Amino acid sequence: MKVVCVGHSTYDTTLPMDLYPTENSKYRINKHIECGGGPASNGAYLLAKWGMDTTIVSIVGDDYYGDKVIEDFKNIGADITYLEKKENHMTSSSYIIANMSNGSRTIITSKKPPIRKLSKPVNIKADVILVDGEHPETAIEVLKNNPDAISVLDAGRYDEDRLVIGKLVKYVVCSKEFAEKFSETEINVNNIDTLITAYEKLKDYYKTNIIITLEAAGSFTEIDGKPQIIPSIKVTSLDSTGAGDIFHGAFTYFISNGYSLIEAIHFSSVTAAISVTRIGSRYSIPELREVFDYDDVI
Repeated sequence: MKVVCVGHSTYDTTLPMDLYPTENSKYRINKHIECGGGPASNGAYLLAKWGMDTTIVSIVGDDYYGDKVIEDFKNIGADITYLEKKENHMTSSSYIIANMSNGSRTIITSKKPPIRKLSKPVNIKADVILVDGEHPETAIEVLKNNPDAISVLDAGRYDEDRLVIGKLVKYVVCSKEFAEKFSETEINVNNIDTLITAYEKLKDYYKTNIIITLEAAGSFTEIDGKPQIIPSIKVTSLDSTGAGDIFHGAFTYFISNGYSLIEAIHFSSVTAAISVTRIGSRYSIPELREVFDYDDVI
């Protein structure tokens, strides 16, 4: 199957620290981690790593970080035909403080105003599509040109573009924040009625498959017409950077390879759980066999 991933590319620098820094202080660490990042880009990297024929559709700058992003995808074997290197554009960069004491991360991103579409049409036949809402005009173009594709929206952030794009995909996998803003409902993961209310409003609007991700609490959807929370996998987290992106990439893999909805969510949760036990978003992506081996253990 041919996979096309349309979305944001950035370059991440992760700084592991024993504790969160205090203002007006100096610190020295003995290592840092650099790698490409971005929701659909991390998803594309995972899909290529797991052996799928993957094309990344994105924009980077004509700069050092852009070259490193391109190098990442070349090394993993992804098709970079539509990874555009744009003059007079700065590649987005993120600086991540990973608090080793509790697994939290603080992200500071330097990003130019978003570019709505690539400079050339994306004429590609896709069996599977993952989009994150970045470059929305190109994402819509790809989705409309491939109406029969298995398509997934990584809806992490709520905005008008993602409202439109969600109407064109088979699966809207949205964050709790997105679901709350859309439904105007405060979600309490211990009160399933709040989840049902948000879910039904999303379902009524999009008329497609809806999954609400709840971070450590798992994911919520309907299975055979019944509302259900699929629990997360409990691990000790070192660095949660990119875990959501990795979940979406894994979900795209499993749902397009014949797994049921509950299986796809479960194995995606396993994949994300393994990733948070490692440092650096892209370097934390496990091999596919690790996911199945880990699942056998739990």
